[in-house]
Amino acid sequence: MERLRKETRLDPEHVRALRNALFKKFEADDVALARFPERDRVVCHSLELFRRCDSQVDGASKVLLKTASGMLIESVILRIATGRSTLCVSSQVGCAAACDFCATGKMGIAQNLSSAEILDQVFQTGQLLAAEGRRLHNIVFMGMGEPFHNEDNLFETLDALTSPKLFNRSPGSILVSTVGVPDGMLRCAERFPKVNLALSLHSVNPEVRRELIPLTKKHPLDELQETIRELNRRQGIPVMIEYLMLAGKNDSADDASQLVEWLHGLNVHVNLIPYNEIEDAPHLTGTENAKIRTFASTLKESGLTTTVRYSLGSDIAAACGQLVRRENRQRSTTGPDVLSR
Repeated sequence: MERLRKETRLDPEHVRALRNALFKKFEADDVALARFPERDRVVCHSLELFRRCDSQVDGASKVLLKTASGMLIESVILRIATGRSTLCVSSQVGCAAACDFCATGKMGIAQNLSSAEILDQVFQTGQLLAAEGRRLHNIVFMGMGEPFHNEDNLFETLDALTSPKLFNRSPGSILVSTVGVPDGMLRCAERFPKVNLALSLHSVNPEVRRELIPLTKKHPLDELQETIRELNRRQGIPVMIEYLMLAGKNDSADDASQLVEWLHGLNVHVNLIPYNEIEDAPHLTGTENAKIRTFASTLKESGLTTTVRYSLGSDIAAACGQLVRRENRQRSTTGPDVLSR
């Protein structure tokens, strides 16, 4: 935009007005561009809408988007019953973390998304919600990929999202989730102290966590515990602890007690997550609801702030990456424009 402004000697006010219309108000492309003198020279999106899947059960939507190279990614819109809307964005195609419970991890090695491709997920879904008369309240990096394996583009994205000249989002409305990359978490806290961080913990038993999250071999639990302590010192806000409830794996009374002990003295908010089963991990099943409530009670009684996440989108392949893998399998039989992984 700056290059175009200089070449055509545009009034900077035209650029400012267009950016506000698109990135802050999420106006439709044609509406926002109708007032822009050089509208024919502006391309708004780096991603192409491939497919949208709306839940028939609740307020979730999965949006499949195609990159210029033909790779598919997905974003998930959660329309909460309170009226708030949350967007779950992807930072990579595939994921090198290879977590046992994750459909994206089964896709194999990752390809980084550019900051423009990450931002366009926010842009396009923001427009979709605006067309419904809804606002986008929260943005969570819980989609495909490990955000801190794409750190440069992640930070460029966070800069744009929080810039008053661009998306002007409150840092407190953004959450970055990681399976545990300590150096990246600390650099993020240093540069964006008000952006929320979440750690996918899932077990404090070293053997179980290594089985679920292979990256534990590189970054053991002791290192992650010390990282949370340092984040508390730097940020002064709770770190979200994500804990996937897996039957017979991490949901016993002993598991709850060990988790309480491991988190003692840390400023955290525990989020217990019902497991969405995936085809590629038939050996994993979700904990029944009654047992999740009992687990949550143990944590709450110890003084830990704890919530149980309500799972949305169960009828549209709710696990991250699941819909993309299914679509790519279908495309691989119909033509050359495929994602082979």
